[in-house]
Amino acid sequence: IELTVGDVNLQIGILHLNTGGKERIIPMYQGAVRSLANYLENVRPAIVLDSETDKLFTNMNGQHLSRQGFWKIIKSYAAKAGIKKDITPHTIRHSFATHLLENGANLEDIKELLGYSDISSAQIYAQIVSNKYRGKYKQFHPMAR
Repeated sequence: IELTVGDVNLQIGILHLNTGGKERIIPMYQGAVRSLANYLENVRPAIVLDSETDKLFTNMNGQHLSRQGFWKIIKSYAAKAGIKKDITPHTIRHSFATHLLENGANLEDIKELLGYSDISSAQIYAQIVSNKYRGKYKQFHPMAR
């Protein structure tokens, strides 16, 4: 919610985050680049009336999107998807890290992408993935029974 329009570089597909004294360069996949380009060209100009507003994402009144507003949007999409579990912005952060690890990212990359100062903060995701696969191994491998 703190991203500004200037934090986005659609030509090379990156977000430049500088929050809490931590600076990160986050790559975007092409689908996200296309969606963000469409938003910047067609949606944002229709809702942002104050040309001085530099926040990338705003509410429907064109004002800064609050944490609570973002949370409401997430809850709305979770309900539409039929997800019964309570979903928070932090849930998305955890899911992002877990999916990266499950698909081959290393802990150092996850540490950098999530802005952790210490790799031990990212190691919780390795434990989550390890526990998940340990259960699958015990359930399906014939020698584990």
